[in-house]
Amino acid sequence: MSTAVKPKHIGRNISRIRELKGMKQEALAIAIGSNQQAISIIENSETVEKDKLEKIAKVLGVTVEAIENFSEEAVFNFFNNFYDNSSISGAQGINNNCTFNPLDKVVELYERLVQAEKDKNEYLEKLLKEK
Repeated sequence: MSTAVKPKHIGRNISRIRELKGMKQEALAIAIGSNQQAISIIENSETVEKDKLEKIAKVLGVTVEAIENFSEEAVFNFFNNFYDNSSISGAQGINNNCTFNPLDKVVELYERLVQAEKDKNEYLEKLLKEK
């Protein structure tokens, strides 16, 4: 009994990564200087030319190796571990509280906006006096 290894389907990997990123074929096509039909053909191909693959990887914000080795199982494991760890970290006493008073920041922002308005009014008054 032989266990033949199924080759990676690069086009399908591109499609899944693009979908996970919330990107449409048309947006990917525009970003690499192509059209939607060409992206459809690429996503249905088992192999992709190296230069096209590099352009696509750059637009998707991943490496060529990430596309070549993409696995949905790995993605699910990552997110499961991420959420599991985030719930554990709260139980371990990690402090997620602010180190500043948010109201102080609001007041500071308000004061800066008021000062900006005052500066603008002074500038406008100066322009009016010059006329």
